[in-house]
Amino acid sequence: MKLKFDFPHRSLFVSLFDEDIYAVGGYVRDLIRGVPSEDVDLLITRHPLKKIIEKLEPHGRVDLVGKSFGIIKFTLENRTYDIALPRKDIPKPAEVMGHKDFLIQADPFLPIEKDLERRDFRCNSMALRLKDGQLIDPFGGAEDTRAGIIRLTNPAAFPDDPLRVLRVARFASVLEFSVDPAIYEICKGIDLSGLSVERINEELFKILLQSRLPSRGLEELFRLSALKKLYPELYALTLCLQDPYFHPEKDEHGHHTVWHHTKLTVDQGQRVAQIASLPPGKKLALLLACLFHDVGKPKTAEWEFKKGRMVLTNNCHDLVSQKMTLDFLTRYRIFSWENCDLKEIVPLLVRWHHRLSELWQNRQVVTKKAFNRLMADVHGEIELLICLDQADRAGRRARLIEKFDRQALWFKKKLAEWNITQETIKPVIMGRDLIPLGVHPGPGMGKILKKLYELQLEAAFETKEEGLRLAEELIKKERSRKQKE
Repeated sequence: MKLKFDFPHRSLFVSLFDEDIYAVGGYVRDLIRGVPSEDVDLLITRHPLKKIIEKLEPHGRVDLVGKSFGIIKFTLENRTYDIALPRKDIPKPAEVMGHKDFLIQADPFLPIEKDLERRDFRCNSMALRLKDGQLIDPFGGAEDTRAGIIRLTNPAAFPDDPLRVLRVARFASVLEFSVDPAIYEICKGIDLSGLSVERINEELFKILLQSRLPSRGLEELFRLSALKKLYPELYALTLCLQDPYFHPEKDEHGHHTVWHHTKLTVDQGQRVAQIASLPPGKKLALLLACLFHDVGKPKTAEWEFKKGRMVLTNNCHDLVSQKMTLDFLTRYRIFSWENCDLKEIVPLLVRWHHRLSELWQNRQVVTKKAFNRLMADVHGEIELLICLDQADRAGRRARLIEKFDRQALWFKKKLAEWNITQETIKPVIMGRDLIPLGVHPGPGMGKILKKLYELQLEAAFETKEEGLRLAEELIKKERSRKQKE
């Protein structure tokens, strides 16, 4: 079978390596799917690494990534290609067992079919000869790709690399493929404890950021037993019921679980992020907040008799969720990403995710100071809080929203009307402003500054002149109090 394709510099590669160079992996899979990728991974056979470098160096920059792995990066005209030799897996010595229980060894004369055999899924175990478009597909990867299913290339070797369990979930989510049921049974017994948090985070972030519906990947983590092993606080959501009166959403089996609501909320969060055109860092902050906003519900679930019936309640779950979210971020060493301080922002969004609904319910009497205080509470990220509130409320249905609703737009309107921004909630009066008034640095100054900031948030003043007049009054009162003592 031959495929029609082309990409920049193809003719150069063919002129250098003739029929010994192939496109492999995702590029081939996506070509068959009809969505060609811009990233092309290449494999060169029957050429030692040194010879490959010699041929490439006159044409671009060559960076050797791993000599033993046989991998180089070749950059030409601002385009970088990952180029590899055929590789094989050999068992690790017992004393160095870890993430992968095998070593990867490059072998330029290894048959290409052997290299493809070591890859995880059949849909990834294909090669395309650049010279003539001939498809090398010894495991039926094209058929699986067209059918939209993930099946293992080598079931016996699959457990050797525990990261593959997470890759099942990620590919199923991003590609929107189904998973061969036989994979679930294999994954039950795979130990994930040796995986580094960096690799785990990378797969989770890709599920959240690259999927149209991240819920697909999250549900696969559940089915693959990875949720229970890696994210016990999220696994607990699968066992926690919600009151169907307030949460009518239910899964295909009729269960009103917090897990189902969480998945819907994350899907809506993905859509909200698109509508709001959030940059990558803030998008991830929103999606993590969607994922963890109700994580405290299992610990706070109680039955209460209200309005003539027994009701499931979760009092103070926002506070518990905030602490659990911070614990999770600490455990997985998630600090900042793409210029966004996730460890600071995400727990605050989780803590205050109910506050906007409270303001909406009291919108006839809400004043500017309530918005000022909330803006300060979330460290200026009220726009993200509006996005989380929108996603949470929309997380009672599967149909994705098309635009911000009336409630979200009301919040945005009020922020604009009252000119409340990250800049306006910064303290107007600083310590240096109090020194000319006779206040020296120390606890006394800190006490006055704290009181002034409280007054600023309560909209008692907006300008520095107004603030200094209030500062003078506070200083006089404090001095008068001390004189009486």
